[in-house]
Amino acid sequence: MISAPPPPRLRPESAHRPHPMRAPTLLASMRFAWSGLVYLLRTQRNAQIHCVIALLAISCGFGFAIERFEWLVLAVTILIVLAAEGINTAVEAAVDLASPDFHPLAKIAKDVAAGTVLLTAIGAVVIGVMIFLPRIWDLLVRGLA
Repeated sequence: MISAPPPPRLRPESAHRPHPMRAPTLLASMRFAWSGLVYLLRTQRNAQIHCVIALLAISCGFGFAIERFEWLVLAVTILIVLAAEGINTAVEAAVDLASPDFHPLAKIAKDVAAGTVLLTAIGAVVIGVMIFLPRIWDLLVRGLA
């Protein structure tokens, strides 16, 4: 009868050795994340456009004194659009690294990621219209009367 080999023995120091691709500390991890946000906002034109529009929407929110629930919806909407833009940027970088030459699957990955940003941006416009259009309409009607 053949017995199974004994399980491999872990060296005690290997149990405490960090993964080579993992940040050694939580603070370092936060710095890497911050660096990613800075990269996104400095290099991605669409992320910059989304930020300008977000600031405009926030200004309108203060100007029209929107309700607490509307602030919640507005904040979550802005976060979703910016998060989608960040994921799109990450997908594009990873695809470019994995497939520097044209490949139909690379194109699909990049197009779907970009389409997701477009979908969230369209949703954000719809939400903005739902929150702000009635107030703008009231302002115009009162101004014309």
